[in-house]
Amino acid sequence: MMMRHRQRMDHSRDHVHDSSEKPVNARIVVGIDGSDTSWDAFCWACGETRRLDGRTVAVFVGPASGASATAASFGGAVVAYGVIQQTMTDRAEELSDQVRSYGRDHGVDVAFVYTRGDAARELLRIANADHADLLVVGRSTKARHHLAGSLGRRLVGRRDAPIIVVVP
Repeated sequence: MMMRHRQRMDHSRDHVHDSSEKPVNARIVVGIDGSDTSWDAFCWACGETRRLDGRTVAVFVGPASGASATAASFGGAVVAYGVIQQTMTDRAEELSDQVRSYGRDHGVDVAFVYTRGDAARELLRIANADHADLLVVGRSTKARHHLAGSLGRRLVGRRDAPIIVVVP
């Protein structure tokens, strides 16, 4: 369920529902992970939302739940999968609070969705389910993405929706 300035996170695999009576002229879905470039993308999307009198849906995608591995390696240290999931949930709650605060402070109709899975697939799924007019992500600054392909490149290559990659 989607509410103006969401009070809780949506953990469901269902599409975002409108509960407001206000007609929405434009729907913009933006990927956010807390990085500087994702905040640039979020701020740009909110500017478009204001200009078009629409709604922004900020989406945080965590690792897939129920993965077969019970531990992962980060920097040589083995970390239990449950710890990773809790860290992602805590991060999602923090981002949700920041997104809602930004929306209130800037007069933007925003929602926050936390989901799990492949970032490109989940962003496209939510954008399609919500009939988004635009999907926005920030440009990756990681060197390995120049070789392996960034989220922006993966999304643009799919051509399932209009995509904007914000370059700071």
